[in-house]
Amino acid sequence: MTSPRILDGKAVAAAVLDECRAEAAALTAKGIVPGLAVVLVGEDPASKVYVGSKVRTCGELGFHSRKIELPAATTQEQLLEVVRQLNADPAIHGILVQSPPPAHIDEQAIIRAIDPRKDVDGFHPENVAKLALEDATGFVPCTPAGCIKLMETAGIATSGAEAVIIGRSMIVGKPMALLLVSKKANATVTIAHSRSKDLPAICRRADILVAAVGRPEMVKADWVKPGAVVIDVGINRIADASKKSGYRLTGDVAYDEVAPRCSAITPVPGGVGPMTIAMLMKNTLQAARQLG
Repeated sequence: MTSPRILDGKAVAAAVLDECRAEAAALTAKGIVPGLAVVLVGEDPASKVYVGSKVRTCGELGFHSRKIELPAATTQEQLLEVVRQLNADPAIHGILVQSPPPAHIDEQAIIRAIDPRKDVDGFHPENVAKLALEDATGFVPCTPAGCIKLMETAGIATSGAEAVIIGRSMIVGKPMALLLVSKKANATVTIAHSRSKDLPAICRRADILVAAVGRPEMVKADWVKPGAVVIDVGINRIADASKKSGYRLTGDVAYDEVAPRCSAITPVPGGVGPMTIAMLMKNTLQAARQLG
């Protein structure tokens, strides 16, 4: 195959955001303005960009948003107090503490402190359990939810498909596996990782291959079965002197050599990335509806 279908995350995300804008207007007319609080600890440049994008999108959709920027020296207890205040704030329906926090912060303790009804990242143990139980009142982590939405929009059949996910994080790998193995998707799922024996051979079995490992261009052409669907979740910065920024973005998949083997593939950038923020907005609307 030489002309894979390019799964355009920008276009699908724009359609999702249009739906969110209309629903936000309807809720606002009823006196419920969807509210999202984003907390950033420290000065990580990439995190600042992500937070700015989330806050800007809230403004474009008519959401109420709060950006809380805390110094890197903020203590665990100080951050927990901010979370407690947001839990109690009726104007805030969704709470997001940007990951990763500084090393001295226990991220799991912060996640557990967030009211699960406001955990729009979908990382609280209660929401993880609801995902496993296929309980629609929980929140699905935004990146895997975006991957599923991309495939649904493209009409990619998951039922009976063999899916391989490279990566076992709670942010992407494990929730992606739960979504694909659910009664709605009906895929047969393998989770592969750094300790998997003969990783290329495992990947070659996949009708749907999801790369979420954080290693630039790790997945090569001979890892991919002809006609497979490849979802590249990785966003990696590679030094590139020809670029004004001094770097270029690449995924976990060696796109140029893999794409000709695929029936469909996500580009980086412009594939999964835009979907993550779109699904965050969708989760915030869900929280506003449920909390009222």
